[in-house]
Amino acid sequence: MPEFTHISEDRVRMVDVGEKSEMKRLAVAAGNIYMRPETLTAIRNGTVIKGNVLATARVAATLAVKDTFRIIPMCHAIPITAVEVDFDQKEDHIEVTVLVRSVGKTGVEMEALTGVSVALLTIWDMVKSAEKDAQGQYPDTRIDRIRVIRKKKE
Repeated sequence: MPEFTHISEDRVRMVDVGEKSEMKRLAVAAGNIYMRPETLTAIRNGTVIKGNVLATARVAATLAVKDTFRIIPMCHAIPITAVEVDFDQKEDHIEVTVLVRSVGKTGVEMEALTGVSVALLTIWDMVKSAEKDAQGQYPDTRIDRIRVIRKKKE
């Protein structure tokens, strides 16, 4: 059975990483957003009304990585040394990949996952008017497969 170091009886706590050694840390996470073909074409052609969707999502992901400790209660504030956000535009979706590097006492996978999630949400926000149907719903839009691809410490 796994041991949950953040929970003790009915209380939660931040794990003390003070005794751990600083190491180079890396995490890569990815996720997908599926949209209508016309919306994907508008993103590709730069004709979305709100502006450059992927540039905005890249900035949003970077800010989210840096603020993960403010969003997820038991995450430590850690020094981020690099963030890379990439987009792979497929026929029916966009895959977002976020790489995070740090030198510290704890991993950066939550930061990478948060960056991916916020990038995907930002894309959705910027194209939601094009994705809505006549009833104001999003039948073709979905976020899928948010996951950690790689984690490394040296």
